[in-house]
Amino acid sequence: MHKGQITIKDIAKELGISPSTVSKALKGHRDISSSTKQSVKELAEKWNYKPDQVALSLKSGLSKTIGVIVPEIVHYFFSTVISGIEDLAYDSEYHVMFCQSSELYAREVKAVQTLLSSRVDGILVSVSKTTDNFDHFRKIQANNIPLVFFDRICDEIDTDRVVVDDEPGAYEAVNHLIEIGCKNIIHLSGPPNLLIGKNRKAGYLRALRKHNMPLDENNIIRCDSREDAMSIVPELLNRTVKPDGIFAVNDLTAAASMKVIQDMGYKVPADIAIVGFTSGLISDITNPTLTSVEQHGYLVGKEAVRLLIDRLEKNYDLPFQTKIIKTELVIKESTLRHKI
Repeated sequence: MHKGQITIKDIAKELGISPSTVSKALKGHRDISSSTKQSVKELAEKWNYKPDQVALSLKSGLSKTIGVIVPEIVHYFFSTVISGIEDLAYDSEYHVMFCQSSELYAREVKAVQTLLSSRVDGILVSVSKTTDNFDHFRKIQANNIPLVFFDRICDEIDTDRVVVDDEPGAYEAVNHLIEIGCKNIIHLSGPPNLLIGKNRKAGYLRALRKHNMPLDENNIIRCDSREDAMSIVPELLNRTVKPDGIFAVNDLTAAASMKVIQDMGYKVPADIAIVGFTSGLISDITNPTLTSVEQHGYLVGKEAVRLLIDRLEKNYDLPFQTKIIKTELVIKESTLRHKI
């Protein structure tokens, strides 16, 4: 049995063929006979041959490594995005380095520095809630590293993007609340500095306009976490005119709102109907189950990697593209009222 790191030359010497023939056989080249391909494959497997990634990167000019920065790895939406990224990257023979910003600007900046120092071929980013300075992203482009934003994007930087159609998704959610009879709908909104927050608010407003419902600015409240919901929703329920519908910017906020509402003696959806945005695992385990907007995170991840690999391998000078992933409203028990 051969000892040490196996090379193409070792396999060639053992089989009495040239290294170039071994290389072509491993790649399944049509000029190599089936018997030679089989002999090479069997010996490579027997000796546990692995390609020399350093040599391959020197030859191709690529490290075959992609960097990814997400706000939260444990968040259901981002976990599905990561699955999409990993699956397509694996199929395309790329490695993935993940960094988590934890919704902190400083950690996001450090993550960019780490990935650049690691000489990744390209970087995928979903921007943190607290980021309002984008110089670290400009630094990526200044280093001629392809950059793709997904979900939470920076509209100040021209680059490839993958986004969910947030505005139509939010519109459909609020339109549904109105159609089941809600008259006083609260929007628990996202960060105003992020496009997802702006677009979901815009969908809320468009639905109100369509039905000629008055806009009360007090019904739009920044609230995008469990902690926010636990402190803000009780105040809403103490209003003289109480809400009969809630559209939350994400499922976690919606689920926390549901708990507060129930703890204060109100019923969902009889008293207050609730819609979230994500349609992940949380929407199935609340009681009642949560109506929510499906974001298709897995597709977001795959499209982001596809854009990046196309730019790396096909044409670096392609015009920048924006891929839009369609949403769909998944109606569950939290809005099952008879239409009025």
